[in-house]
Amino acid sequence: MNTKRLIPVVAATLAVAGLAFAGPAQAKVEGDTIILGSAISFTGKYSTNGIHAKNGYDIGVAKINAMGGVKVGGKSYKLKIQYYDDESTPLRTAQLLERLVNQDGVKYFLGPYSSATTKAAAPIIEKYKVPMIEAEGASRSLFNKGYKYLFAVLSTSEQYLASSIGLAAEIAEKNGKKASDVKIAMAFENDPFSLDVRAGVLEDAKKYGMKVVIDDKMPRDLNDISSTLTKVKALKPDLLLLSGHSKGAATGARQIKEMKIDVPMIALTHCEAAKITSKFGASTNDFLCPTQWAPTLTYKDKYFGTAGDYDKEFKKTFDGYKNVPYQSAQATASVLVWKDAFERANSLDPEKVRDAIAATDMETFYGGIKFAPEGNNIAKPMVLRQIQNGEYNVVAPSKWASHPVNWPRKAQ
Repeated sequence: MNTKRLIPVVAATLAVAGLAFAGPAQAKVEGDTIILGSAISFTGKYSTNGIHAKNGYDIGVAKINAMGGVKVGGKSYKLKIQYYDDESTPLRTAQLLERLVNQDGVKYFLGPYSSATTKAAAPIIEKYKVPMIEAEGASRSLFNKGYKYLFAVLSTSEQYLASSIGLAAEIAEKNGKKASDVKIAMAFENDPFSLDVRAGVLEDAKKYGMKVVIDDKMPRDLNDISSTLTKVKALKPDLLLLSGHSKGAATGARQIKEMKIDVPMIALTHCEAAKITSKFGASTNDFLCPTQWAPTLTYKDKYFGTAGDYDKEFKKTFDGYKNVPYQSAQATASVLVWKDAFERANSLDPEKVRDAIAATDMETFYGGIKFAPEGNNIAKPMVLRQIQNGEYNVVAPSKWASHPVNWPRKAQ
C-alpha cells in the first residue's frame, strides 16, 4: 500500500504484527492527541479485510486531522489510533481490549474485523463502560443483548442477501412464473456472520413461498464447496447463494468457474474484498454482490464530498485497489462519528461521549448514520450490485439502481 500520502500522525501508526503501533502505555489523551484503540486482524483468516478496515480508519483520521482535528472545550485535538493485531482470533481480541484499557489507558474504541471478534470485544467494552464504534461486525445477535457501549455504522447481516430474494421474485413474475416457483441453493460458512445472513434469506424466502433445495452449512475457513456445486448441477436451482468472507468468496468464484456452474442467478458476499474480478475475470460476470456502500450512491458529507469523491481519494491514497471495498468505507465512517460525537458532547468524558454517540443523526459519504437503542444503524440500506463486464453496478433496490440487472447469467 502507498501510505506516503497520509499525514505523519497516521503514518506513525503503521504496525509490526502483534505490537501496538504507538509504543509505551498511553492515556486516553496525550497532550493535544486523542487516542482511539483497536484490536484488528493483520494476520490470520480475516487479515485481508482487517487491512481494508485499517486503511479506512487511517484515511478517516488523516482527513479529520488535515481539516483541523477535533474541537472540544475550545481546544483542538488530533486523532491517533493505537492498534494491536488480534490474529483473527476472538480470544486474542478480548485479551487485547483488556490490555488497551488496563495498560494503555485507552477509553475510546474502533471495532475489530468480523462478527466473531466483535462478539468477543463487546463484553469487555461493557465491563469497563468505554464506548466502541464498530464498522465490521454485522451479526444481528450483537444487538439483542442490551449492550449500551457498542454502536455499529453498518447494516446488520440478515440484510445482506435479502435483496437477492426480492430480485429473484421480481424476475420470476416478469417472466410469467410465480415467486414461489423459485428454487434456492445455499452454502454458508458456519460462523456468526454467515449464519445470520442465512437466517435473513430463510425469512425472506418464506415470505415468497420459495423452496430451499440445498442448505449446506460449511466448515469455517471455507475452502471447498465442490460437494455443494455437484448438487447444484443435479438439482438446477434458480438462485445460488454463498457466504463465507473473502476466502469463501474466492473459493466460490474459483470453483464455479472450474465446474462450469450454470445457474440463472448467483449471489455471494465479499466479492470486492476477495478481488474476484481480477482473479477470475469474465467468469464472474453477472454475479450479484451485496454491499454496504457504493461510489455511485448519492451520499455526501463535508469531509470527503460525495461517495464518488471518497472512492477517488481512497484509490489515490492506497495502491492496488480497482474497487474500494465497503469494509474500508464503513471504517472511515466510524471515525467521522467519533469526531461528531466528541464535538457534540464538548467533552472527553467517556459517559458524555457515549451519550452523544447514542444521539448521532448525521449524513456521510457512506450514508445516513442513526443508532437504534440497541446500537445498530437504522438510517442506511444495503444495496445489491452486479458485476457487468468487470464493473460493479447497483441493480437493486430499484430506488438506488444505476443499471438494469442482467438475467439470466450464462456460465463462462
